[in-house]
This record gives sequence, structure tokens and C-alpha cells, in this order.
Amino acid sequence: MQTFSIILAAGMGKRMQSKLYKMLHPVGGKPMVGHVLDLLEQMNATRNVAIVGHGAEDIQAYIGDRAECVLQEEQLGTGHAVMQAGPLLENEEGTTIVICGDTPLISQETLGRMVEMHREHGAAATIMTAVMDDPHGYGRVIRDADGFVTGIVEQKDCSEEQRRIREINAGTYVFDNRKLFEALAKVTNHNVQNEYYLTDVFGILKAEGETIVGYCTPDPDEAVGINDRVLLAEAERLMNQRKLLELMRSGVTIQDPSSTYVEKDVQIGADTTLLPGSVLKGATVIGSDCVIGPYTELTDTRIGDRVVVRQSVLEEAVVGSGTSVGPFAYMRPGAETGENVKVGDFVEIKNAKLGDGTKVSHLSYVGDAVVGKDVNVGCGAITVNYDGFVKHRTEVGNGAFIGSNVNLIAPVKIGDGAYVVAGSTITDPVGEGDMAIARERQTTKPGYANVLRAKIQKRSKKEN
Repeated sequence: MQTFSIILAAGMGKRMQSKLYKMLHPVGGKPMVGHVLDLLEQMNATRNVAIVGHGAEDIQAYIGDRAECVLQEEQLGTGHAVMQAGPLLENEEGTTIVICGDTPLISQETLGRMVEMHREHGAAATIMTAVMDDPHGYGRVIRDADGFVTGIVEQKDCSEEQRRIREINAGTYVFDNRKLFEALAKVTNHNVQNEYYLTDVFGILKAEGETIVGYCTPDPDEAVGINDRVLLAEAERLMNQRKLLELMRSGVTIQDPSSTYVEKDVQIGADTTLLPGSVLKGATVIGSDCVIGPYTELTDTRIGDRVVVRQSVLEEAVVGSGTSVGPFAYMRPGAETGENVKVGDFVEIKNAKLGDGTKVSHLSYVGDAVVGKDVNVGCGAITVNYDGFVKHRTEVGNGAFIGSNVNLIAPVKIGDGAYVVAGSTITDPVGEGDMAIARERQTTKPGYANVLRAKIQKRSKKEN
């Protein structure tokens, strides 16, 4: 049986108080509607239809070809929104999931069980529900003696008895597709808001003798829809908590979960330890037996096995196995190390490759460069890659030695096994096995230090 989906993503989101369209606010490293699309793709939906309205161009640009976007030019209620999918879906046979684009916490397991229950009962409609400690503001789910759903009553219409019901409508539904659109054709806007409510469909189906069931999710957090910044922060916290639990159960040690943030798509191998203050984002992948942190930020970075990264920032970088980074290192996009490399304190690497066994231990900048294997780059060495107009490339061969406070003025090439003496400014190629020194000859004036001090003191007294 085919499965379709309708994503409700047309609301303005006024309470977000933001220029950014609500569905594009990120949670766990991606726009909230992106999580919903991921979920539907995991469910192998045959056809996804997104109902867009405010900010339509931006959300269509993000969704791309992952769903067919239909514009709801005038927002006249949830039922009206689903009606917009009619020309695409109303003649199809199958099961249709209706889900809000601002519910990123719904899991594949929950939605899968909900669809399974729907089919087992041969239901016309299935409602996702949740039991809340404080159900205020939510529509209450009314069931009969056999547990079947007889209706949904909104908070403002509840009797005193109904207000005490703690099972609420979570706003995600599964329908028999044909019966959904047949019932929608009978929905009216005869209400205070003059809107077409999707929930009116359930009364219509019930009156026609159809079966309506409710799947109560065991995790009420999945029912959270994000309408303002407070709920956005809460969803972020819940998603991070879920991710950390997943990692710990798969063999990752997280020393202090309360101070650790890991986005949803990050992957980490077993026996890796995350220390306090670790922030892991994007498509970061970390191998096994690593130590990350404390106070380290990794974004879209790939890290091998047995790597240590301390108090550092890495973005779109690649770090080979057995390498140590930091403390206080910065690896920018395009930075890549081989295995057993050392990137030490206050070192910046940008768009540069470091070969196996190379050491850049402290206070250096390596940019737009290819550095070979087993190279030693001394303290304060710099690749001078920018002439004010164009970036230039530096090449350093295997086994070369670059002394402290060396400036390599790119474009320049240092051969295998070459030795560049400390304090040199190199503008010309250095051949294989050659030594290069480029600094002014030292001048020493015996006894002149005392003369210089006397001159300085005399000048100081005159100025004061």
C-alpha cells in the first residue's frame, strides 16, 4: 500500500518574532522542517506534499525536490491547508500522513507504530495523542468505552469534566487517503474564526460509522510543536538530550551531559570520550578511542581514531588517526592532517595539508600549503600566503626542518630534507637537502649597553 504525506508548513509564526520563516529555524543543526522531511523519507513515503504560505520562496528553496510544494495563498485553517493537496492526491489509494512542519521531535518508531495501528484496525483515521501533566491549551481526546476515539474538543470548548482529561491531540494524523478528501469536501467554516478545521473531519467520519483510533505516544515530548523561542530552546534541549543518550548507549563516554552539545547528524565511534564544553555540529564524524575537549568546537569535521583535540576550534577539517590538536588551535576549512601529526597551541591551519608525523607545535600559521611527512615547523613560523591581491601556495618536502620565526613568502617550494635556519625570510626555492639562511648579519658593540641606558635616562629626564 502506498504512503503519502502532507506537511503543514504555511503558518507565519508571528510568535517567533523573527525575520526567518518559522519552519527554517534550526533545531539540532538543521531547520525544523528538515527533521520532518527526514522522518518521512525514513517512512518511505511515496509522495510528499508540503503546504507553504508565508516565506514560501525560502522554504521551497530549502525543500528542493524532497517534496512537492503547494502554495496556500490565503490561510483559512488546517482543513483548508490540507485541501490544497487535493489536486495531487485526492484520487490516490493509500495511507496519508498529515504532519506539522514544526514538530521535529517525532521519532520514526512512533510514526511507524502509528501507521501500523492504523492499518491493523482498518481505520479511516488515526490520531497521535499524548498524556500531559498539564494539558492546558491542547485539544482533549475523547474516547468511548472500547477505547476508540469519538472526537477532539478544543480547550475553549471543553466542559469542566473534559478539562480534566490529560490525553491531548498531538496534531499528527494518519488517514485513509480517499476518505480524508471525501470528508474534507464536507467541512464548513461555520465557526467564530471562519476557518476550515482539519479536526472537523473526525466528526464527519464518526457520523459515517468509520473507525477512528488514537495512538498514544509513550514520550509526550514528541508532541511539542514549536511556536516561539521558548519552545525552540526546549526542543533543542530535548533533541540534544536524546542524541547524548543514543551516543552513551552506543559506547561513547560523555563526562558531563549538561555541558555537552551534539547535533543530530554527528557520528562518534565507541570508546571516545567527550569532555565538558564540547560542541559538535553538522556532519562531524569522529572515530574510536578519541578524547574531545574540554571546550572544543567541531563543525563538519572528520576525525580518525585515537585523536586528542583540546580547547580548539575545527571547521570543515580532516584529522588523521593518532593526531593531537591543541590546546587553543584553529583548523579552518580545507585543513587536513595525516596520521600522528601534532598541531599544537595557538597554531592556525587553513586550506593546508600536513603529512604523517609532521609537527607544528606552537604559535604558527600554515595556510594554502602542502607540507610533507615528518616535517618540523618551529615556533612562530609563518607561511606568508597573501600578497594583498592573490593567495599563493607553499610546498614543503618530506623531512624538512623549518626553524623558529621563519617566514616562507609564497609562492615558494622547500625541498625534501631541506633545513631553513631560524629567523629567515625565504623568498626563493630551497633545494632538496639544502640549507637556507636569510637574515641580516648580527652587529655587537662591546660595552655599549651601559652607554645606551645612560642616553635613554637622560632623554627621559628632559621630557619630564
